[in-house]
Amino acid sequence: MMPPPPPPSSEASDAASCTVLRPGVDVVAEIDRRKSRFLAVLRRTESTAEAQELVDALRRRHHAARHHCSAWLIGPDRHVQRANDDGEPSGTAGAPMLEVLAQTTMPSGRADLTDVAAVVVRWFGGTLLGAGGLVRAYSDAVGEALQQAVETERTLARRRMRRFLLDAPIADVGRWENELRAAGAAVRDTEYGVGPSGARLHLAVPDDDAPVAALQARIATVSAGAGDLRPAGVDWIDVEHTSDDGAGEVPA
Repeated sequence: MMPPPPPPSSEASDAASCTVLRPGVDVVAEIDRRKSRFLAVLRRTESTAEAQELVDALRRRHHAARHHCSAWLIGPDRHVQRANDDGEPSGTAGAPMLEVLAQTTMPSGRADLTDVAAVVVRWFGGTLLGAGGLVRAYSDAVGEALQQAVETERTLARRRMRRFLLDAPIADVGRWENELRAAGAAVRDTEYGVGPSGARLHLAVPDDDAPVAALQARIATVSAGAGDLRPAGVDWIDVEHTSDDGAGEVPA
């Protein structure tokens, strides 16, 4: 497996958010170049083992194909980067695929896609494409799949969020939940039959002091000062894209 090129910038690693694919759905695109067929598959993968599973699965499914080239980025800071030419001339497949993954602008307005594996399966059509032709074909196949992912809204924002617990009276929990959602808090879950008040809200806001202060002020208002907001850690959480790249509701 060849070493990847350096990341294009530190923007993705410095941000408190990144872009990921929706889980459980592969994005597939296909192009033809001089009778060679290139099938690109993108999948959300959060470990090298998951990424390799995709390569292995496609190798079994398309065992008659000559090449199964791959590239992946993993981690909020994209610290894991791999590229594999799988028998193509060195530097003509995996590295160009990785470059497209790393540099394509996402709905966030940044090139911040991560936790993604790309595999391009090639069936040789009998005509040599040359090094330049291979680079363009593998790049274009991944680029086509990424374009499809964006156009079909198969991406999510993934934000570093502070999590909180809030006990709420059964009679008021629905109103509290609605008002907190309207104020921009992500309500991750609502438990019933727990806590001293009978219900518990699991909340999250961006990992920054200002959103936390706003959440505390909102809770003081909706609960008439009775709400006790308890920290529950920091985590990376999937949210829908919003116009200002802020936190939306956590998808079901």
